[in-house]
Amino acid sequence: MLHLIDLRKEFADRILFDGLQLHIRPGDRIGLCGDNGSGKTTLLKLLAGQLEPDGGRVAVARGTTFGYLPQDGLTHEGRTLFEEVRSGLDELVAIETEMEQIQRRLEENVDEELLERYSELEQEFARRDGYAMEAEIGRVLRGLGFAETDWHRPCETFSGGWQMRIALARLLLRRPNLLLLDEPTNHLDLPARDWLEDYLRNYPHSVVLVSHDRYFLDQVVGRIVELWNGRLTEYPGNYSTYLRQRTERIEALREAKRRQDEEIARIEAFINRFRYQANKASLVQSRIKQLEKIERIELPPQRKSIAFRFPDPPKGGREVMVLENAAQRYGDLEVFSKVDLTIERGERVALVGANGAGKSTLMRLLAGVEAPAEGSRLEGYNLEMAYFAQDQARVLDPEKTVLQQITEAAPFSMVPRVRDILGSFLFSGDDVDKPVRVLSGGERNRLALAILLLRPANLLLLDEPTNHLDLASKEVLLEALKGYRGTLVFVSHDRHFVDSLATRVVYVADGGIDCWPGNYSDFVAARAARGDESHSELRVEQKSARNQLPGDRQARREEHARRKARQRAEQKRQRELEQLETQIEQAETELGEVETEMALPESYQDAERWKMLSARYQELKDGIEALYRRWEELQLEATA
Repeated sequence: MLHLIDLRKEFADRILFDGLQLHIRPGDRIGLCGDNGSGKTTLLKLLAGQLEPDGGRVAVARGTTFGYLPQDGLTHEGRTLFEEVRSGLDELVAIETEMEQIQRRLEENVDEELLERYSELEQEFARRDGYAMEAEIGRVLRGLGFAETDWHRPCETFSGGWQMRIALARLLLRRPNLLLLDEPTNHLDLPARDWLEDYLRNYPHSVVLVSHDRYFLDQVVGRIVELWNGRLTEYPGNYSTYLRQRTERIEALREAKRRQDEEIARIEAFINRFRYQANKASLVQSRIKQLEKIERIELPPQRKSIAFRFPDPPKGGREVMVLENAAQRYGDLEVFSKVDLTIERGERVALVGANGAGKSTLMRLLAGVEAPAEGSRLEGYNLEMAYFAQDQARVLDPEKTVLQQITEAAPFSMVPRVRDILGSFLFSGDDVDKPVRVLSGGERNRLALAILLLRPANLLLLDEPTNHLDLASKEVLLEALKGYRGTLVFVSHDRHFVDSLATRVVYVADGGIDCWPGNYSDFVAARAARGDESHSELRVEQKSARNQLPGDRQARREEHARRKARQRAEQKRQRELEQLETQIEQAETELGEVETEMALPESYQDAERWKMLSARYQELKDGIEALYRRWEELQLEATA
């Protein structure tokens, strides 16, 4: 349906990419990955026709319709939420309007032509599910977190994050042939992300999306296209499969380059040795031509990433923080009340819930930034706390340089190490002299996290620390937090991040909290086992989930059982893959030893020994080939 042919794009004197080839087929689910600044957003705009290429062309099949969601910058005004979203179905609305007009005319005068036109419109309207239009609008709005009380609010009363949800709702309802989404999860809470995952998995047309949410990519896409160093590389499967395949590809490339370099060195040594011997001239010329024909393997540049670890925390008491009968309100708005929460040493507590439920308010209470309106907040013995607020980057002084900002925040003993810390957060060379005001959102967050490292703390309170970080940086932060030896309380809308860290989930909703052991997947499964709907439907305004029909509960249980079965099958597949890789490595090592022995003169001079070595060589070759066939079968199972 769409084909990129030798696409080229330049900005000023920089070539962003050149010679790009990509084929998007009907029904494709493509995740577009790459480092920040690699050109992902530019490529989406080229696909959407919002930018013109500087070379090459975009071939589009007739009848293809496009829907593009940018990262930000969209606003809606002049209509209510429901009217605005309904306008995304303008063709259906136009059909419905014409049908109503014909009905009025038929009431006055029966006309055969009008009856025929009405029949045509009605068939088209029914074919495109027009009679379910309003129900579908309601489903999408509820899924994206809008309460029914919001439906008649003017669009201009919604904040920036909700404006993007309005745009997403309009786009999903239009159902274009090619849906292009640039960071669609940026402004979504976990329930809305869960709903969108399910919606896109069942979307009837093609989807190309950019996302820094690994779990979201794993659930939605069936192919990863990596934009790196101005080139596109395709990998079948989801994001986790891509990471494995990419590592294997680069390792294979390194090994191939090593062998090529050895071959080139041998040829050059021959040329240098015999260059001036007349009787070897033809052989030297042959080697020179051979050298010229070799297509040199280029290794992709090493990716930069954050690499750090948190300082060892001071020892504290068993109970790190306690809230007793705590309440918080702002004027007449009561956010929550009668909250009892004990955070114990070594816990990793994730605060989850819909946007606006009170997660950040609860975090500010724990941090002591706000005092509870009622109840008490008790700190544990020898508490040393570090708090990373959702808008932490805003407290940075825009006029100071990166180096000045971190030096002012550093204890005297840490001042000599601030450049090392900045280097581990990718601020090197002239970067440290940049004013804070020119930094991107991701750079500001990295600087704020670097400042957090300066003082050892036994309680970390992190409110959306992954905002604006790319996938690679999120992974390094995740690994650093896994190694952190203190207590952690955090808010994140990245499910992979929550699943990998949390030992307890605190669900914030309905003016209170509910605690669940385990990570987010355990929390969702436990609610499903109790008969609740999936977390994607658990909204403050949607209390009807408690009153599901028994059949719905049974369906949920069956789906949970199927999911568990798939997880067990995947774990079994991964175990077999690891065993195969070990067996292949051992067999190839032995094969190399046999080859070395076969090259010895004494081996081929001894007929019996040569016969034994040859048999073992063939046995190993056949065995390795069989192991690789099975390994490929297992890899294909992951993409099936």
